[in-house]
Amino acid sequence: MKLLQPSSLEEVPSNTVLLSGGTEVVPLLRDGLLETDTLVDVRGIVPRGIDGTRIGAGTTLGELEVDSEVPAALREACRLAASPQLRNMGSVGGNLLQATRCWYWRLKFPCRLHGGDICHARRGQHREHAIFGNDFCASAHPSDIAAALIALRATMRTSSRELPVEALYRLPTEDDRDVTTLEPGELILELDVPRPDASVYLKAMDRQRWSFPLVGVAAARTGDERRLVLAGVAPIPWVLDSPEALDAATPLPGTAYKVEIARALVRRALETLA
Repeated sequence: MKLLQPSSLEEVPSNTVLLSGGTEVVPLLRDGLLETDTLVDVRGIVPRGIDGTRIGAGTTLGELEVDSEVPAALREACRLAASPQLRNMGSVGGNLLQATRCWYWRLKFPCRLHGGDICHARRGQHREHAIFGNDFCASAHPSDIAAALIALRATMRTSSRELPVEALYRLPTEDDRDVTTLEPGELILELDVPRPDASVYLKAMDRQRWSFPLVGVAAARTGDERRLVLAGVAPIPWVLDSPEALDAATPLPGTAYKVEIARALVRRALETLA
């Protein structure tokens, strides 16, 4: 395998695997879920650091969790995201592009995200899977940070455009099975994260620390406007229009418990905002 270390965006090939912190890409390569002849190290060209509301996509989760100027929801989402070692390596841009933890996908079953015609989770074990948006694929998006950024109404700048973080994600369909809207070779460069009046991130997980969310709830308030976003409950971060929208959940038999956890966490989050 060839490793490239470009000195500018113009030198980045369009159809290769990009590497920053490596905490996501390296395991996917090891397990054969990613294949490439050329690996591109983008650490030298992706901005890193915090400047007011601007956050470089190369900034690590460890750097974000200790900066008092970063909104509370994002700091807490980073603190709860992984072990200290992974937080000190993993970048915020890479975290937004995490692949699903669905074990059928990870074990390379011919599921719908792999181009097959069956969601194996719907028929098999699915305790950690989705309760929203799960008609085509029942996987659950694992990023705590994505939910927090969407609740905070963050925007991003890529190598080709600007967009809300929310617009980075899309539910997979028969015609397009990707869960992000990034084009080949498009890099996330920078985030702009507004500062709300109040924000919080709450998380239920199997272990007390260093585990993926069974249910995560990010909430932010600016003036009288509140915004709720859930992690671990849909193939993408899930915007919740109101607490009552939980009544529209479509859990599988083994994920019904997540609805009750979400209700409790949403109630606690709103109490914190108040």
